[in-house]
Amino acid sequence: MGAAVEDRRGESGAGQAGSRETGAGEAGGGETRAGETAAGRAQAGEALGGRALAGAAAPPEAASQPEPAAEPAPEPAAEPRVGLVLVSHSRDLAVSAAELAKALVGTGDPAPVAPAGGVEDGGIGTSAVLIRDAVKRVDAGRGVVLVCDMGSAVLTVKALLAETGTDALPANVRIADAPFVEGAVAALVTASTGADLDAVLAATDDARTYRKL
Repeated sequence: MGAAVEDRRGESGAGQAGSRETGAGEAGGGETRAGETAAGRAQAGEALGGRALAGAAAPPEAASQPEPAAEPAPEPAAEPRVGLVLVSHSRDLAVSAAELAKALVGTGDPAPVAPAGGVEDGGIGTSAVLIRDAVKRVDAGRGVVLVCDMGSAVLTVKALLAETGTDALPANVRIADAPFVEGAVAALVTASTGADLDAVLAATDDARTYRKL
């Protein structure tokens, strides 16, 4: 009976010792797994860090820039043409006649034309100052034709043409002997073709022959 008790004690001690060894083994295995897990995380971190560095190191591809379009060639400067001044007692009549003549040119590029109607304050009359200014605006060096309506408009232009000295109009300024509206249209249409001063003046004077009946 004593031997049996000793055997049981020996078995119990052996079992406890085995349990301790098992526990130690499990603990060791746990440490191993923990170490493997930590190592794996470290590797993952290194890998992610490597990707981030690789991503930072690789510069983004530069967007291809389109080649600048070639600049269009500048349009050639228009040839200077004979200018036209419409002298009337009425500002509205001079402006309207100029607009009518430009509309009837048909080329879309009429010669220079300027109205000189009325006096400075817009009233009825004729102004030498407005006529001078209009001549300067349309004079491109090839001459200017003046078309007048009647009376003091004609007298004022003749007086300006007779002046000499620094105040005189340019030598290539002419007065036309033509009806106001018909002469304005004939003069601007002809000047817009590039005709010279004599041709424009002749076409304007021919407007006197236009008959309605």
